[in-house]
Amino acid sequence: MADAAAQNFDLEDIRTTLITPTAPIQSATHGGRAKCLQRLARLDLPVPRTVALSFDVVHEIAHGQMPDIPDLLSKFDPGALLCVRPSSEDPDWGGPGTVLNVGMNDAAYVELSDRIGREAAAGLYQRFVQSYAIHVARLDPDLFDEDGGTSGSEGLSAALAAFEEEAEEHFPQSPEVQLAQVLRSMARAWEGTSARLLRQARGAPADAGLGLVVQEMALGLGRGECGSGVFQLVDSETGLLQVTGRYLSQSQGREALEGQGAIFLARDPRGPSLEELDPAAFAELKSHAALMRRRLRAEMQIEFTLENGKLSILDGVVVQRSARGAVRIAVRLCEDGIITPQEAVLRVEPQTLTALLHRQVDPKAARDVVGQGIAASPGAASGRIVFTAADAQASQSRGENCVLVRRETSPEDVRGMHASVAVLTERGGITSHAAVIGRGIGLPCVVGAARMKLSPEDRTLRTEDGRVLTEGEIITVDGTNGEVLLGAPKMLEARLDDAFRTLLSWADAERDIGIRANADTPSDAQTARNFEAEGIGLCRTEHMFFEPGRLTVMREMIFADRADDRREALERLLPMQRADFIELFRIMQGLPVCIRLFDPPLHEFLPTDRQGLRDLADALDLPVSVVTRRVREMGEYNPMLGLRGVRLGITVPEIYDMQARAIFEATLEASRDGAPVVPEVMIPLVSTRREVEIVRARIDAVAAAVRTERGRSFTYRLGVMVETPRACLQAGEIAQHAHFLSFGTNDLTQMTYGLSRDDAGRFMSDYVAQGVFPEDPFHRLDRDGVGELLTIGLERGRRGRAGITVSICGEHGGNPDSIAFCREAGFDYVSCSPFRVPVARLAAAQDAIRHKIERS
Repeated sequence: MADAAAQNFDLEDIRTTLITPTAPIQSATHGGRAKCLQRLARLDLPVPRTVALSFDVVHEIAHGQMPDIPDLLSKFDPGALLCVRPSSEDPDWGGPGTVLNVGMNDAAYVELSDRIGREAAAGLYQRFVQSYAIHVARLDPDLFDEDGGTSGSEGLSAALAAFEEEAEEHFPQSPEVQLAQVLRSMARAWEGTSARLLRQARGAPADAGLGLVVQEMALGLGRGECGSGVFQLVDSETGLLQVTGRYLSQSQGREALEGQGAIFLARDPRGPSLEELDPAAFAELKSHAALMRRRLRAEMQIEFTLENGKLSILDGVVVQRSARGAVRIAVRLCEDGIITPQEAVLRVEPQTLTALLHRQVDPKAARDVVGQGIAASPGAASGRIVFTAADAQASQSRGENCVLVRRETSPEDVRGMHASVAVLTERGGITSHAAVIGRGIGLPCVVGAARMKLSPEDRTLRTEDGRVLTEGEIITVDGTNGEVLLGAPKMLEARLDDAFRTLLSWADAERDIGIRANADTPSDAQTARNFEAEGIGLCRTEHMFFEPGRLTVMREMIFADRADDRREALERLLPMQRADFIELFRIMQGLPVCIRLFDPPLHEFLPTDRQGLRDLADALDLPVSVVTRRVREMGEYNPMLGLRGVRLGITVPEIYDMQARAIFEATLEASRDGAPVVPEVMIPLVSTRREVEIVRARIDAVAAAVRTERGRSFTYRLGVMVETPRACLQAGEIAQHAHFLSFGTNDLTQMTYGLSRDDAGRFMSDYVAQGVFPEDPFHRLDRDGVGELLTIGLERGRRGRAGITVSICGEHGGNPDSIAFCREAGFDYVSCSPFRVPVARLAAAQDAIRHKIERS
């Protein structure tokens, strides 16, 4: 019907349109504010007369082509004061500030002085002069800063005098000139370079348009009860039902939220309220808000004005809300029958859930930012600076919170990371060691803070502005925003409530792709279970070897010259690994657990500093010189492409033999108490079919031995971690020897680009800013390059073995856009860090719902 009605308007009507219930107005042509005002008009709410200017008109204004201003003014009552407001397609994209009281001049001042009083009229005129001078004429704001603190007639005279002196001309008296200049200023502000870059950073397209609405003023000043305020039915922070907002007598716009003297809306023991001052106006507001909620299907904030007791609604916008508020509001709208569960799921941005899962810096707290880096793991925490893992553990033993600061972390730092409340590294990217472990254990982490200079020798950290921080000083790591703050600002605690669980239950009913978690320890597994992951998609077994008491044995194995000596050391590790797996299987009882066999180069378990080499020499009863030489010999030029993964399994097969035995013995033990466990054993870094054949033969032999020794049977699934381009291309052959393929997109991205994931943070922001990459490919899956390899691998894998399970287990598994790609490609599940599981569940559901809508 709207399209048919639009045909009754000529082109000029569409471009400069009086807002009526049937006017041809759309968000895509006139902006969200204009469309919302039309919806309010359709509800027969008391909205002042308003004209909407389309995106095309505003673009032309910015380039010097003005609309017919006298014709525009003719749509309003003669002598009416006007306000001009921005109307972008998405309110989150921002826009120029509202300008009130356009049309105010000497003649209007005289007329209004008789009607509302001289002081009130002077206040209106002064406010317009100040706004016009600063935002339109671009004069020095300091000259108009409350005009020396004076108001009324004296303040007006001061403002006019300051304008005349600075602009070297009289203040414009023509409403046509005033309106034209206001429109031109706002249009040009939108199309300026800085404004364009700012809104692009907020997700707006480069060519995003701006509409403008010109609205007749409801003054809010006068001899009777006059004023302005904002009104909503919910608390923005909590999402709970509560009339919130403020009202301020003798005010305009949103001054009630800023000015002193504002009063509550509903009765409140803390002070006076609008409900007591004007019960009829309060009841009318509440009724209008309820109607808007029901008919516009959202919680709305009303901007209103009272003029001698007459209520006008100037604007209605969707309530700004915190993550917790967004979830509660969406759920309650559904429970009240206003929206469907599917719509409720679509109303919450997946990434906002991270604010519910982690402590955050209070948005109202002062922030002394001393450094910036990559927001690698969300949440925030404050603690004393420490520079080594050992110091972090010592700090934990004293009951002191600490922040581990490292140039970059290695597996040896995992113990220190567990002992810290946050991690900060000078180097690294979104998939660096610190980032991956931080996300896995829910530890706030900022990496790649390259403009902060760490000096381990001096135990100092130099901030971006040159301040020098020493060990023991308190800093805050804000892993949500990628900032480092000095001191300990106020925090907001993580909160999960019934609304959160209800929303995710609706999401689970809609999604059609599985969500598992990457979990390396029983603690990680419990977190994954709490967040209702459908199993473990990746357990990195090497992290278990860094636990106290195991590292020395691991190093003995590495230093062993003969296979028998290696087996002897590994036999001491066997019961430790078996105990880990038993606990893991019991926590995930009834759910699949995929265990990746040992992957990293062995030298990562060896010390590199002098003290560490001495300690190792003592433990092994060897000369320091021998230990130092052996460590040096084990070094590799490019360890990420060196002796690791399946290559270790083939050249040092005793490691995989021990791990396979630990898995199978744990399988039998965990199966005693419940349903039979069917472990998934995954071989990492495969490039050829023959590698799989060799390792599988040994694992099958270990399985047969365990069955014979224990006199009990079990089954297991063997899979391959596909993380090299060659494995993607050869997936058809590899799949013939595997039950599942799990694509490790971290390494696959690294190898496809020839780009170090640990070093990319040094230049990635420049690449993204200059459009080389649309986004960090380690953060959001590269659909064109890496995505094509994934698609090839999936298709060839399924041709090679019908019914083979295909998944991804890289960090992309928690990214909404990457999840959408996996759904479209036909993956069975994605696996991500435990704390990203709720985000993934919601994102997968939203993508499924959108596809249903597109097909209907």
